[in-house]
Amino acid sequence: MTIVVAYKWAPNPQDAAVGSDGSVDFSRAKSAISEYDPVAFELARQVADATGAEVVGVTVGDASIDTSLARKAALSRGLDRLVIVADDRLAGADSTRLAAVLAAVVRGIGDVDLVLAGESSVDVTEGQVAMTLAGQLGWLGLNAVSSVSATDGGYAIERDVPSGTASMVLTGPAVLAATTDAVLSRVPGMKDILGAAKKPVEVLSLDMLDVSSAQVTLTAVSASRPAAGNRQRVIIDGSDPTAAAAELVGALRAAKVL
Repeated sequence: MTIVVAYKWAPNPQDAAVGSDGSVDFSRAKSAISEYDPVAFELARQVADATGAEVVGVTVGDASIDTSLARKAALSRGLDRLVIVADDRLAGADSTRLAAVLAAVVRGIGDVDLVLAGESSVDVTEGQVAMTLAGQLGWLGLNAVSSVSATDGGYAIERDVPSGTASMVLTGPAVLAATTDAVLSRVPGMKDILGAAKKPVEVLSLDMLDVSSAQVTLTAVSASRPAAGNRQRVIIDGSDPTAAAAELVGALRAAKVL
């Protein structure tokens, strides 16, 4: 049995530059494992330790995702091995294209019954790849998963829902997108990092995969900022805290905020 962790090697938005027109330049941003993904690594490792499963990391993107630093960053988080699709034809690929490539890799690995992923990617934050991947595989897809544990013949899952938490038992293959607080992610130590260099890595190109192509093209033609609201410019004298609080409440009610 094999558990796959689908993750993204992505630029950190904190390093991005924002232009006066609202455009975002990631050219100088340092890349790392998307901050939503470490929880998926940890969940996979915990389930694998309880079941004896193998944990395989999978990431896809352009050639820049395949570096020694990127490999060690992933392999030091509890993976048994790593599969990378590093192809410049995937530069700027949308979520549907990325999911199609991930699906082809998962099918090629074989004996996979569970794919774990973070709830979104730190750079794009669309939150679509995991569920699109489930659709590509023809598997069940669940997001907002806050707990996963092995049971006889399946998995016990807890999932955040608007009314609280839903508990369920899963049998059959599935793609699960975990919440950021599902589990406390470990910080790789020196032993983990040194051991990562000895773990197997397989690098694939698109030509090696049977990738289904969706007959859809999505092109961004424009972008605009939300209209700025009219500021009331109400100034409240704070010398008397009680009176200031009452005045603030009155102003908020007048503005129909309360």
